[in-house]
Amino acid sequence: MDKRVRFDFEVYFTNGGNLKGEDFRLDIMGDDITDRELADYIIEDLRLLMAGKVNILNKQIFSEPHKRKSAKEHSPTERLIELSHTIEEGLITYKGLPAPHICDYLSRKDSQKFYDKGTEFQIGNIEMVTNTGTYIDCPFHRFENGKDTAEIELEKFAELDAVVFRIPYSETLEITDEHFRNREIRNKAILIHTGWDRHWNTETYYENHPYLTESAAEYLKDCQVKLVGIDSHNIDDTAGKSRPVHTILLYAEILIVEHLCNLDKLPDEDITFTAAPPKFKGVGTFPVRAFASVKQTLQK
Repeated sequence: MDKRVRFDFEVYFTNGGNLKGEDFRLDIMGDDITDRELADYIIEDLRLLMAGKVNILNKQIFSEPHKRKSAKEHSPTERLIELSHTIEEGLITYKGLPAPHICDYLSRKDSQKFYDKGTEFQIGNIEMVTNTGTYIDCPFHRFENGKDTAEIELEKFAELDAVVFRIPYSETLEITDEHFRNREIRNKAILIHTGWDRHWNTETYYENHPYLTESAAEYLKDCQVKLVGIDSHNIDDTAGKSRPVHTILLYAEILIVEHLCNLDKLPDEDITFTAAPPKFKGVGTFPVRAFASVKQTLQK
């Protein structure tokens, strides 16, 4: 059964005055809608300017057929999808590299002596290698004179048009240039969904993982993609000691993101990708909060 919401609202404007509505009704997608989403909808749908505080009152969700089933009007929205693993105490990302140590530099209890009663803070202390969790590789990671995280332009980290390639590890571990043909990829972020992230934080994750071949890296470089991400242990084949994919892509200043997850939640196209690290001088890799923005439409 379709769901609708009935509610009252109050909008207060930053330049004075207010607008109130009673018994407003709206078709919703799914079984619920937050007060924040309702407030955003009211402001957008009524094209209100200088809106400040919005109160949603007397909200009720009820079952009733939608009133606009034949309507063609849709409101564009964006949904953010988390693509990075959680970093926690003791996590091993790459065999042979130490796990992060996460602790208090200043505990809440110790902070109490510096502040008034009832006021306390925590300051954390983290010791870790930069190849921890879901991380990005910049040219400095491979080349002494390559750009580090402070030198790479922000436009190469954020809001990149992206496409997803589905290459299940159950079908092949070797990803070649043939897998990337017949798609529009120039100037895009390439996200490779193998499904290997299901083995995250297990012994299986570290060996016999999906990887790109040298020919795949050359093809992506020639197509001038902006970034290549994968949900695997390494974008190169770690069975040997050479790293041709890192070498080819990073020399061309094509960034690499490894250890992605949740790529199965993304559509193949119409998404943007962001994976921005802190601006560190002299650092070529660093953990990122990787996410995708998915374009979608919701019926009003």
